[in-house]
Amino acid sequence: MHPTDPKLILITLLVKLGVAAAVSSSLSRSSLFKDLLLSHHRTRRQTLILLALICTPLMLGVWLRSIVPNFLAADISFEAVILLGLVLGAGPAMLGGLFLALPALLHHEYLALPVNMLVGSLAGGFRSFTSLEDVWSFTPLIDLSLYRWVRRNLSRPHLDRQLLLLLLIAVLELGASGLATVFPRRFFSLHSNKWLVELAICACSPVVVGIPLKIWNAVRIERKLEEQTRLLLEARLDALQRQINPHFLFNTLNSIASLVRFKPELAREMVVKLANILRVLLKDREAFVPFSEELAFTDDYLRIEVVRFGDKLHVAKEISPETEHLVVPSMILQPLIENSIKHGLEPRITGGTVTLRSKLDGEQLLIEVEDDGIGMAPENNAPSPVSGLVRPGTGIGMRNVRERLEVLYGDSASMETNSRPGRGTKVTLRMPVMHAHEAAALSET
Repeated sequence: MHPTDPKLILITLLVKLGVAAAVSSSLSRSSLFKDLLLSHHRTRRQTLILLALICTPLMLGVWLRSIVPNFLAADISFEAVILLGLVLGAGPAMLGGLFLALPALLHHEYLALPVNMLVGSLAGGFRSFTSLEDVWSFTPLIDLSLYRWVRRNLSRPHLDRQLLLLLLIAVLELGASGLATVFPRRFFSLHSNKWLVELAICACSPVVVGIPLKIWNAVRIERKLEEQTRLLLEARLDALQRQINPHFLFNTLNSIASLVRFKPELAREMVVKLANILRVLLKDREAFVPFSEELAFTDDYLRIEVVRFGDKLHVAKEISPETEHLVVPSMILQPLIENSIKHGLEPRITGGTVTLRSKLDGEQLLIEVEDDGIGMAPENNAPSPVSGLVRPGTGIGMRNVRERLEVLYGDSASMETNSRPGRGTKVTLRMPVMHAHEAAALSET
């Protein structure tokens, strides 16, 4: 069939849509491409890499079109230059037009370079004229564009930039077809003497441009949703980290008030310890800290509790030295220790012991907080024999720890609670072994 045969042209138009979809969807699978495309501030080197990723397969298409008879659909360079101008701007589009024109120049199609330069500058100029959101939301569905234009202008007449873009692409394609008619050996573009076929050619170009925009915009929306999810998790984690138990603060201040007159030095020591705790709670903290730093924070908390409870409270530690340099979620131990004291030892008249343990179990870090108190009976909210207050078996501190493990590790970490009424409670945390550089990478993602 001759290149101007209407059947060949219509088949070519359909295949061009498939080529545009295949190339754009293949590129969107590359993490490098997505990072460069969606970057707000690209360096020159990054822009060149992005141009290379887009133009390399399209240059191959131009070359195949020039050497394989009737394989016209492989050449979508005209629409690609428009796309580059809309997404990257006039400068990168003109440079991309230069790359895409090279195979055509080797085939003696000398008008390909100036046409690509002109089209790239016009598309880049339109990008500077409109907002990037209008570009990303461009739809190749002409009927929807017209309907939206009529509906908007009936209520509030204004210039619809998306419809203007649609018309701009169609007019540029019409001009390219006319140029190919006059100079068939110096410039390639589909063209036909039948006006219906020519109309189909002009209508196809906005669709070829719109398909990559739709595919890449879906990737863009997905990336924005991931970012919003990450920010939401960070906000949730920050709220959990900053959670201060008002009962602990109230009881500690009461204890300090009772010691001021009779044991001022001890009261002063408690004030210093409380200030250290509040400083840690209120300052901006990383999601992960070295386990040794976490232990130092719990030491301040335990010294206050030892002063409050006196000889009733004992603390034992079985910390493996090889675990101290590992990183753990910040403030992960204090809620568990507070739970042991509040629900296990405080109701017990004779008090008891809180034991902290840590060790490596293969590729996991194992941390245990155990007490020999009254235990937590399921569904048993009995009043405390000391204060008469109702103390549920699980409180906000335990939920806090469980939620933070879920936010930070997902299914890779676990929290197990074993309680025997009258004999005590043991909480076991299992989490992946993580070093400082791994935690930094996880926090960035």
